[in-house]
Amino acid sequence: MPDESMDIDATHNGVASTHDTHNSLTETHLNQVPHTPTPTVRDNFREIQVKVHVRTAGKDTWAYQGRGVVTQEVSGQSSRVVVRNLTNGKIMTTFSESTDLQAEKRGNFVVIGCVEEGRVISWSLNVCRMSRRAFIHLNPALNNSETLRLLASIEIACYKCKQAVADPRSHTKSRRKVERLIKEDRRKRHRRRKDQEAMIDAFARQNLSMEPTQEAGPPVES
Repeated sequence: MPDESMDIDATHNGVASTHDTHNSLTETHLNQVPHTPTPTVRDNFREIQVKVHVRTAGKDTWAYQGRGVVTQEVSGQSSRVVVRNLTNGKIMTTFSESTDLQAEKRGNFVVIGCVEEGRVISWSLNVCRMSRRAFIHLNPALNNSETLRLLASIEIACYKCKQAVADPRSHTKSRRKVERLIKEDRRKRHRRRKDQEAMIDAFARQNLSMEPTQEAGPPVES
C-alpha cells in the first residue's frame, strides 16, 4: 500500500517551491525597474522674449537694458525664472523663492518690484516677438496671454511655499512688509515728480516776470 503521507508532503513541498520561485521573480522584477530621474530643467516651458527695463533705487526713470529671453529652471522642489540677454546669454536678473517681490501686469508689461536691503529695484518686462531686425509686437489677444503666462510663472516660482506652510503668520507679515515698502517707494517717486514739476513751473513764471519791458521811445519828429 503506498504511503499517502509522502504524497502529501511532496505536494506541499512543490507548492512551497512554486511560491518561493514566484517571490524571487517578483523581487528580481522590482529590483530591475528603473527609477525616474528628477528633472532639473523644465523642458516644456516655452521661452518668452521681452524688452527689459530697470529702475534702480532712488531713480524715477527707466533704463533700457536690451532684449532678453525668459526661461524657467527647476532644481529639486524649487524653481526660478531667469532673464538672459538675447545676444550674449548673460543673466540679467533672476526671480526665485528667496526674492522679496511684488509683480503686477500693466498692459503688455509685467512690472516686478524687488525689495533688497530696504531699497526697491523695479524691473519691467515687455512681452514681444523678435525678428532679426526689430521687435514685432504680437496681436493683442496673444500678447495678453503671453503676459499673463509670464506673470504667473514669476508668482509661482517666487511663492514661499515652505514659509507659508511652516509659519503662515510670518509669511503674511513678510508679504505685507514688501507691499508696504513698494507702496512707500511709489509715493516718494510721485512726490518727487510733483516737486519737480512745481519747480519747473516756478522757474517759468520767474523768467516771464523778469523779462524787460520795452520803453516808449521819443516821439517821431514830423
